[in-house]
Amino acid sequence: MDCGEFRNRQEESQIVINSKAIGLPEICESYSNSSMNYLAHGFRFLDSPLMVAGTAVPDWLSVADRRVRVRSRGILARMGELTEDHRMIAEGMLQHLHDDDLFHRSVRFIMLESELSGRFRRIMPDRFDHRPPLLGHIVIELLLDDFIAQQIPEVLDDYYTALSHVSAQQIQEVVNLVAARSTYELAGFVNLFRSSRFLYDYSDDPLLLRRLSQVMQRVTLPALNADCLPVLRDARRLLTQHGEELLEAIAVARVEPPFSLTNDRF
Repeated sequence: MDCGEFRNRQEESQIVINSKAIGLPEICESYSNSSMNYLAHGFRFLDSPLMVAGTAVPDWLSVADRRVRVRSRGILARMGELTEDHRMIAEGMLQHLHDDDLFHRSVRFIMLESELSGRFRRIMPDRFDHRPPLLGHIVIELLLDDFIAQQIPEVLDDYYTALSHVSAQQIQEVVNLVAARSTYELAGFVNLFRSSRFLYDYSDDPLLLRRLSQVMQRVTLPALNADCLPVLRDARRLLTQHGEELLEAIAVARVEPPFSLTNDRF
């Protein structure tokens, strides 16, 4: 997949230190189910800001209010009751969940996760250190976002512009309509996410290391040190080599649930 195909699918920021404003999902009992690649989920839908916002919702919730989850079954059960704008946000949530299912089962992702976990293990040899498998997973996802940004230099600007057109309160309202429990934390976090613009940090290894250290500390694991920088550089080269293949795992048509705005049966 070349840059043209990516396009057809469509100031370094202030670093937010507040632990709930880091912008990276909280990873506890099941980090393998926590996706972190905001841009990879949303860049194909930049012509629909509501859809883009919906694709970010599962990750936003895992930071802002981890007690609240959106599930495909719950979203589909309420889809017919939603307004037009709310349906578009809900469709973005469904797209994210569908993408994750495909992405985390792809052969290339599993191979890279194993490779990077092993490289981190070599510098963290304590077998009781839980950081290597966690890092093997999330580094792929963060660097995949950077891979997309390098292929389409303006895409991050376009991504944040799209999100700026959506009301944070409206996003929270949709979650409260389709989730099993309500949240009152999401709208504030969405505003922090948009102002921090931390996705630009992924292009710089020391800044990326700082973000990863924040994640480790938030899950009560030790912070990372400069010993990890060579592994991050190697990981960046691997993503440059295999990024297109990883994206092919989610290069599927837009999910068309019942009551979709683009579904002929609606």
